[in-house]
Amino acid sequence: MRAAYLNGHGGNEVVMLGDRPQPGRGRGEVLVRMRAGGLNRVDLYMRNSGAGITHNLPMIMGLDGAGIVEEADPESRFRPGDAVLLYPARTCNRCEFCRRGEDVLCTSVRYLGEHIDGTLCDFVCVPEENLFRKPDHIGWTESASLAVAWLTAWRMIRTKAKVQPWETVLVFGIGGSVSLAALQLLHAMGCRTLVTSRDETKLGLARELGADGCLATDDADFSARLLDMTDGRGVDAVIENVGKAVWPLALKALVRGGRLVTCGATSGDDPSADIRRLFIRQLQVFGSTLGNRSEFAELLTIVERRALKPHIDSVFALADLHGALDRLESGAQTGKIAIDLS
Repeated sequence: MRAAYLNGHGGNEVVMLGDRPQPGRGRGEVLVRMRAGGLNRVDLYMRNSGAGITHNLPMIMGLDGAGIVEEADPESRFRPGDAVLLYPARTCNRCEFCRRGEDVLCTSVRYLGEHIDGTLCDFVCVPEENLFRKPDHIGWTESASLAVAWLTAWRMIRTKAKVQPWETVLVFGIGGSVSLAALQLLHAMGCRTLVTSRDETKLGLARELGADGCLATDDADFSARLLDMTDGRGVDAVIENVGKAVWPLALKALVRGGRLVTCGATSGDDPSADIRRLFIRQLQVFGSTLGNRSEFAELLTIVERRALKPHIDSVFALADLHGALDRLESGAQTGKIAIDLS
């Protein structure tokens, strides 16, 4: 079958496009013919080094995936032809975290495209529990973006920060797919949402998608402007995945008792802690990655009920994957970079 896979670590020269063996389906698994995938920052990380993530090469890339059921067990709730989304984490279902419903904390979790073969290929085989029905109102590329960027944003907003509709939330780095998903979800919830970027074009799109206020991250008066926009109060919650470069701004933006949720560190993972501000203002800091299957089901419900449509920056054919990776690495995108696998 066609596949995009890594045969080493480095730049695009290690990203190969060619044939790989089609996966065999085991009992309780479903074979899916892929229609769309997408890129995430971790795809660059796996290409560049993959340091600290146990994996074997060659390995098929990709976490995002949507497609059509090709084969399933006779008693399966899925039938050939069903349109589905893939939850990208394979879990043990036995450890203490799995038993209490925290799939994403599984002690032996394996992510598609990180630990094991991923989604940028013709066929993927996953346990039936990893499949969810595709929303009818959106296309393949939009659907494929839900299981990583949108699920990550949903867990940050609802499970970690426990954001309420009357609150004000600040989202950093609005060009990224997680940040843009957070904006769209917060707007649908009725929250007042402020966003940041150094790019006026990205801020313009954010306004179109419902942002109530925009701030330039490199503005020397950032903190003063934010306080002006919140009547001197600050925001109830911060959603961020930038890390070191914005950490001081993020902490200063929070109201007393406010919550900060982070899911990334694209600018560095060693920010100043500002511990005095943390304890004096009784701030809360949460780490978050992806989400549980139950949270994915919740997310799909709100996406369908509110007819939400993920914003797609651009769509590349699998044969143009190098170009797609270059765009992701440049940081020029606003939203998800999708891969058409049809």
